Amino acid sequence: MHTPSPRPTGYRMPAEWEPHDSTWISWPHNRDTWPYELDRVERTIARIVSILSRSEPVRINVGSDEVRRRAQRALDDVGAVGEVRFHAIPTNDAWVRDYGPLFVVSPDHGLAATCWGFNSWGEKYPPFDLDDAAAEKMAAALAVPRFEADMILEGGSIDVNGRGVLLTTESCLLNPNRNPSLDRDEIEERLRTYLGIDQVIWLHEGLTGDDTDGHVDDLARFADPRTVVAAVEDDSASPDFGVLLENLDVLRSAETAAGPLEIIELPMPSPVVVRGEHMPATYANFYIGNRTVLVPTFGDQNDEQALSILRRCFPTRDIVGVDCSDVIGGLGAIHCLTQQVPWAR
Repeated sequence: MHTPSPRPTGYRMPAEWEPHDSTWISWPHNRDTWPYELDRVERTIARIVSILSRSEPVRINVGSDEVRRRAQRALDDVGAVGEVRFHAIPTNDAWVRDYGPLFVVSPDHGLAATCWGFNSWGEKYPPFDLDDAAAEKMAAALAVPRFEADMILEGGSIDVNGRGVLLTTESCLLNPNRNPSLDRDEIEERLRTYLGIDQVIWLHEGLTGDDTDGHVDDLARFADPRTVVAAVEDDSASPDFGVLLENLDVLRSAETAAGPLEIIELPMPSPVVVRGEHMPATYANFYIGNRTVLVPTFGDQNDEQALSILRRCFPTRDIVGVDCSDVIGGLGAIHCLTQQVPWAR
């Protein structure tokens, strides 16, 4: 089903902490992304699925019988017992947050999918045709209305509070490798039209080593409608020190219809280097499930401090650290690997 525009019919993108129907992932299979770590990454993702599936179904894209067998074997190895549903949807890579649909809900019309273009973060990693086609297939699997947005947009480049405010970065959304024909005002208008947004807060740049050109889910995340958890770097010698300080200043000065934001600082881990390259390791790449918040950890001295901060932010959920020391070698972590399907009440 295809309909022209969601906002006039009351659709909005819910916040991640609002109830989920399910969580969607794509099973990893691309050895170009994880040339040496794929087996260990599969075990990590199996653990993520096992934890999430205790409180919500988990949908898994598997593009072949072999990928499905590998997924099932990894799930069996970790003793996963929750509800898991496999979908025969082929993908180029596992980063479903960026190419999957952004789901919206309406009190009168229920669940729908907004489908955006995907060009592999500025055509960095071809081929990406399967990923670009996945959103439509995922919407069809749920048999929900589909809104086609004529714009490149990755889910990790935005974060919403469910009350009309959206966080993003200039370095990503205004990058000419995404939508060279659209200016800032036109991009904001697309976000308003398709996601039910009233206000866009523009941060500046992203982390060192972030091949996405600065996804906001590595930087700052809503924890409730007026609270933002923001990554900060204490080491003034770090290349991220000034960038994160500038983003923090933007958040502190932002005014929303409900007033200023409450900002909670989240430390950064020590630098993570894989094969000589600086990885975009951050605790901000957490995922909020129905009963849990899964947080990437790195065997770092700041792991426990980050978990403690997030326990205070989400007191009704279990905060679970998941070692992403292998996953981060693919330049992403837990939030990048997951996409929520909201429950349409």
